[in-house]
Amino acid sequence: MEQQAADVLLATQTALSQASALAVQYSFSVLGAVILLVLGWALAGFTSRWAYEGLSRVHGIDETLARFFTNVLRYALLILVFITVLGQFGVQTASIIAALGAAGLAIGLALQGTLQNIAAGIMLLILRPFRVGEYIETSSVAGTVREIGLFATELRTGDGLYRLAPNSTLWNTPITNFSREPTRRDELKISVAHEDDIDLAMERLMGLARADSRVLTSPAPSVFIDSLGDSAISVTLRYWAKTGDWWLVSRDMVKRVKLAFDDNPDAAPDASDAAPAKKSNGEATAEKPTRMQTRQ
Repeated sequence: MEQQAADVLLATQTALSQASALAVQYSFSVLGAVILLVLGWALAGFTSRWAYEGLSRVHGIDETLARFFTNVLRYALLILVFITVLGQFGVQTASIIAALGAAGLAIGLALQGTLQNIAAGIMLLILRPFRVGEYIETSSVAGTVREIGLFATELRTGDGLYRLAPNSTLWNTPITNFSREPTRRDELKISVAHEDDIDLAMERLMGLARADSRVLTSPAPSVFIDSLGDSAISVTLRYWAKTGDWWLVSRDMVKRVKLAFDDNPDAAPDASDAAPAKKSNGEATAEKPTRMQTRQ
């Protein structure tokens, strides 16, 4: 009986000594792991902030793209710190890295479409075919850009609707940007009857263009005969305006041309809009407005 009690006491003392030894051994490992976690966390935060400030100074790098790269860098550093901490406890980090690689491959295959949108978003943010506030049109979507994200682009259509377009659909199709260039050309065509005065029609069109201060003088507006038909002559007015004024100028020009060539004498253009016709003796005389059809 006494021998059994002695054996139990010896076993207890041995277990306590081993536990204390393990506690001492792993306490240093735990302390080292905590220090590594704190230092790694601080280093990852400092490095990501430094990288963000550096990318923000680079011309052409969008803020969304800068934040994306800095977040990738931060999480990569945190994963490296986590693997290092596991190594402090004797865990085989090589197997963990292999498992993470396999998991990343599986996730990449599962999210193939999403990764395509991310890649397209990065290219859109780098090459900048459009910016926030610009009006664009593709084969499948049109609207004013509200936000460019890594996965999709938000737009507002002309009739006030919200539209979300995946970046891959924007990257893989031609894009027409109506707001990028500072100036834009417009054309307005009219049909003049053969018996009407073609020179007078061309002078009135040119007068209307020159009378509008929003029409640019360089490049200068031009009027020319576009084609000859069996019953009418096609005359084209071509002019340039600032992109911000183009829509209103084009709408106003259609109305002014209609009034200038209306059969109603009260709707005839002012003297500044059209040059008066000349008699054979050189005297100025009023001329009947030319009959026409307007089309753009």
